[in-house]
Amino acid sequence: MDFTRDEGQDAVAEVVVSLLEREPARDIELWPSLIETGLLSLALPERFGGDGMGLPEVSVLLTELAADAVAVPALPTLGFGLLPLLSGLPASVAERVYPEVAKGAVLTAALSERANPFVVKPETTAVSDGDTVRITGRKVAVPYAEQARWLLVPTNSGIALVDSDSVGLTLTPSPVSGGIPECSVRLDQVEIPAEQLLPGGIGELHRLAIASIGATADGLLKGALVLTAEHLRTRRQFNRPLAEFQAVAQQIADVYVVSRTLHAAAVSASWALAQSDSTPPHQERIDDDLDVLAYTVASELPAAMQKCHHLHGGLGVDVTHPMHRYYSQAKDIARWLGGESFRLDRLGARCSST
Repeated sequence: MDFTRDEGQDAVAEVVVSLLEREPARDIELWPSLIETGLLSLALPERFGGDGMGLPEVSVLLTELAADAVAVPALPTLGFGLLPLLSGLPASVAERVYPEVAKGAVLTAALSERANPFVVKPETTAVSDGDTVRITGRKVAVPYAEQARWLLVPTNSGIALVDSDSVGLTLTPSPVSGGIPECSVRLDQVEIPAEQLLPGGIGELHRLAIASIGATADGLLKGALVLTAEHLRTRRQFNRPLAEFQAVAQQIADVYVVSRTLHAAAVSASWALAQSDSTPPHQERIDDDLDVLAYTVASELPAAMQKCHHLHGGLGVDVTHPMHRYYSQAKDIARWLGGESFRLDRLGARCSST
């Protein structure tokens, strides 16, 4: 295995870094500029004007954006939406969806139901009636649901691709930690064409979502570490930089160790998932890596961010300080995964079953 970035991944990183150097916005106002770079098309098939790339390149894009704590819908659009659709979307639907994504249409996925994060057996139902399918159920913590053009909704019969303006679809905004909006979603006999119900695919949706969250978490902690280290280097107490105090140095060293651990887990999982190996041992390795990654993000990322906050002192508490953007996004993605205890239970069940 080789986790070194190739030329394509390096090119994606360079475009993102160049964009962030030119543009001051770090929220949804950056989205039009991101569209202009063509980065939203990098995973699209070439016949739709894309570059035919995949998870490794999308992961680099998400990591570099997160390293500056950019709050745009790249994670749900590409990681939760586009990548899962690439393998099973009918041609007639793809011709409607893919060009819109290239133009900036937002996708998202309803991964969780009440008290059931990353639900494996959804209570949301899909009932077929000729050429129509009716979707009924409730979902929670759906990022960018109000801004989305389409929502991927896991049901008991597969993944439904639901238009955001469908009759019977109700979106209720829910509170969040930072700049990434969420909604609870209610579907009451929402009708979609039968071709927009994709059989199976929930497991692959979850795998790609966890890998994408891991890439984002990797970037968030990398950026927070750089921000905190610079603060400790320049901030002085008792005529000495804070970095020279032993207790401070030990704490930032702990954050560095967590950052490298998270990076290794994220890159390993993304690499394994991107390989064209369908043998049972490799598939088992993928799920092992993803469970480890999900637990690492849920357990270690919020604690490391809290330590960065502490090392900033009162400055980090101010919501106008950049540290707030890193910490709030970290809290939200850890919650999307179900939290530390939930992920430990899943990881433990995998260990005890082998």
